[in-house]
Amino acid sequence: MSQGAGTAHPGEIHRQCSESYAQILEGHLEDALKLIDPEVVDHRGGTQGDHHGRDAWRQKWERLSADSAFHDVSLTIEQNVVSGDTSVNRYTMRGTHTDSGRRYEVLVMDMVRVRNGLIVEHWVLLDTDAMRDQLGL
Repeated sequence: MSQGAGTAHPGEIHRQCSESYAQILEGHLEDALKLIDPEVVDHRGGTQGDHHGRDAWRQKWERLSADSAFHDVSLTIEQNVVSGDTSVNRYTMRGTHTDSGRRYEVLVMDMVRVRNGLIVEHWVLLDTDAMRDQLGL
């Protein structure tokens, strides 16, 4: 990080976390975890509900890296909007399903709230229907 974590702009913290996704899938979590507050709330929705704390976030990322059926994953941030302590990214995620070799490209939106240079809340919407359709699932 070019700035100290306590002074970094919410959009910059969000960008750094989003752009680390490919490394996270490879099991390299530590740099990205430095951007996550120990008391973070990850609003996952669905049957999972909210998860609390950096350890829950670490477990989520460890499962993603261990169970990843995808490779060549990349994110392109198409738009970022910041309002106060909140940053919203609209990005395109691309990758290849390892077993079938099929590629996907889907829209993802996520929002974080940042305090003292760390992510304290997170929400995400992934177009899973488009991903399943492109992968033939």
